[in-house]
Amino acid sequence: MKEIVVISGKGGTGKTSITASFAILAGSEAVIADCDVDAADMHLLMQPVIKKSVDFYSGVVASIDKNKCSNCGICADVCRFSAISNINNRHIVKSLDCEGCGYCEKVCPEQAIKMYEQNVGDWFISQTKIENTLVHAKLGIGAENSGKLVAKVKSEAKQIAEKENKDYIIVDGSPGIGCPVVSSLSGANYVVLVTEPSMSGLHDLKRVYELVKKFKIRAGCIINKSDINAEITKEVIKFLNDESITHIANLPYDEIFTKAMTVGETIVEYDHSELKKLLAQSWEKVKIEVGN
Repeated sequence: MKEIVVISGKGGTGKTSITASFAILAGSEAVIADCDVDAADMHLLMQPVIKKSVDFYSGVVASIDKNKCSNCGICADVCRFSAISNINNRHIVKSLDCEGCGYCEKVCPEQAIKMYEQNVGDWFISQTKIENTLVHAKLGIGAENSGKLVAKVKSEAKQIAEKENKDYIIVDGSPGIGCPVVSSLSGANYVVLVTEPSMSGLHDLKRVYELVKKFKIRAGCIINKSDINAEITKEVIKFLNDESITHIANLPYDEIFTKAMTVGETIVEYDHSELKKLLAQSWEKVKIEVGN
């Protein structure tokens, strides 16, 4: 079993559309994991039916028992995050500001403060429209610990893939270089970088590849909308050659990307033109790269 992670240095490169196309092309060979938990949208294209839904708890938050609290204000004085306020002569915790350090619990003379584990989101196991398994999640509004939720999604996907003897786990990672991306890359066998020929696209490609190098994972790159700026496309290709990153494909700009999304389909389902052929060739190339 091989784990393939698709990431991009910035949003809007077409990463999820390409990942969903790979998921369709892989079919029963793969388990799919949507690890872009901050803005999960793989379900829009894969149209999953949820088979299992589980609350996800991570991190702690303080809570004040009003029946025990004497309103002495010590907790508010020591809270360096200004998460405790006196409202209508009652001390309350602003949960979005609480960092869960537990200092207020330690100093409370009335033992009126307790730390409780937070429900920060949900994770799901679903069956997609082509009947492969999709493991995905939804992070709560304003919630943190997205890296831990990504780790949970990947762990569940791996267990399913091993149990069902699947050849691949295809992971849709988050854009950027933050904690969710780090968590997505952990344990991966191969990374597909999706970029576009713009100055910000090239800059963020270089930045995210620095992260990939730290994990010592082999990588390939798909240049989406490659024909919108020929000069920067050349710069991207030079960077790929300099870093020994496999150049998987150049995908031309095509409004089919948007048209397919509006009807809830992947490009390889919606389109029968050159773009579908290029994506099919890209998936075959990725499989060869992973197998080497």
